[in-house]
Amino acid sequence: MAVPKKRTSISKKRIRKNVWKKKGYWTALKALSLAKSISTGKSESFFVQQIKNKTLE
Repeated sequence: MAVPKKRTSISKKRIRKNVWKKKGYWTALKALSLAKSISTGKSESFFVQQIKNKTLE
């Protein structure tokens, strides 16, 4: 027979939610940092094929 589970306390729920949010924050920060290093061309660990724009004169 199914037995109802005990209720999770509000503080535990809040802690878990904050851990989950923080994980997303750090992932976004790393992605932004990688994008900045690629756009400036200073990335040493990530190879990007450079495309040269032709300027019309």
